[in-house]
Amino acid sequence: MPADPLKFAYWVPNVSGGLVTSRIEQRTDWGYEYNRELAVLAEDNGFDYALTQVRYMASYGAEYQHESTSFSLALLLATRRLKVIAAVHPGLWHPGVLAKLGATADHLSHGRFAVNVVSGWFKDEFTALGEPWLEHDERYRRAEEFIRALRTVWTEDHAELAGDFYRVRDFSLKPKPLATTGRPHPEIFQGGNSTAARAMAGRVSDWYFSNGRDFEGVTEQIADVRRSASLAGRRPPKFGLNGFLIARDTEEEARETLREIVAKADTEAVEGFGAAVRQAGRSTADGKGMWQDSTFADLVQYNDGFRTGLIGTPERIAERIVAYKRLGVDLLLLGFLHYHEEVEYFGRRVLPLVRELEAADRTDPASVPAHA
Repeated sequence: MPADPLKFAYWVPNVSGGLVTSRIEQRTDWGYEYNRELAVLAEDNGFDYALTQVRYMASYGAEYQHESTSFSLALLLATRRLKVIAAVHPGLWHPGVLAKLGATADHLSHGRFAVNVVSGWFKDEFTALGEPWLEHDERYRRAEEFIRALRTVWTEDHAELAGDFYRVRDFSLKPKPLATTGRPHPEIFQGGNSTAARAMAGRVSDWYFSNGRDFEGVTEQIADVRRSASLAGRRPPKFGLNGFLIARDTEEEARETLREIVAKADTEAVEGFGAAVRQAGRSTADGKGMWQDSTFADLVQYNDGFRTGLIGTPERIAERIVAYKRLGVDLLLLGFLHYHEEVEYFGRRVLPLVRELEAADRTDPASVPAHA
């Protein structure tokens, strides 16, 4: 079990429609004022990171979107401790240009900028902008080259890279982003459940994000990523897990909320999203792309967040969170139905229990159920 306290991140609702594709009431808003207040509330309730989403055009219940890097900078300037991770798409960015933006954001925020490199699942965004749409494993090859270029530009003068997708020739970025012990450059996150994604994470990423998974799925993914890192001769990345959290005073109330979310799902949007993401993952070499085994109910939370099982009373959720930590999870990336209220509830009712269980587990590892 990792010795460091488990870290927590939240999905920034900078995209309209909330974090579930459902017509259930969601007391959340994609605008800046709401999100500025949320960021302050989150850092005051134990959150370490926020992740801004990225969509560039209307799709599947997300009619409006704020761009991720500019929104991330605005949230950084509104907070004091929160680290903000901007999601970006290789193919729509040049790594040298993003490196420049990231260095400036890092200085303005005193070292709190991070990036999540997303290979991309939404074909229409690329074709609508006149960019080529690569098949699955090629998108991950491009993303890996993007990360290598980004890290090179951030850490070296006279950077050179002659790749299949990007070329950097005698490029010197000044100022460089802030470098501290254990953080030579802004942290680089990466997602994906496929074999290509796991292998890439082991070779180049600082953090690996998984879609929602149960204990068995998490164990398998962590083992794969660690194996890839070992073959590459580097330390494995840290592991982040997506989960949609429904904490209520009673188990019955939490389960009824989940039932209502799925019952009121926007069927057309969920099915459209499912078709798009399955097409994006279908071309994997071994058929193990993201969302390939997701059910309709899973896709209502579009990163399989229900599958992590963070639904119930604060006590039950805290036990399950610490059980994931025991398997090697370093960070939980959380979504909520009513953000302001539920982030505060999490900080007041759930997080103290997590910290108590972590302390007990350090003293007596048998004190926390392996599979809560």
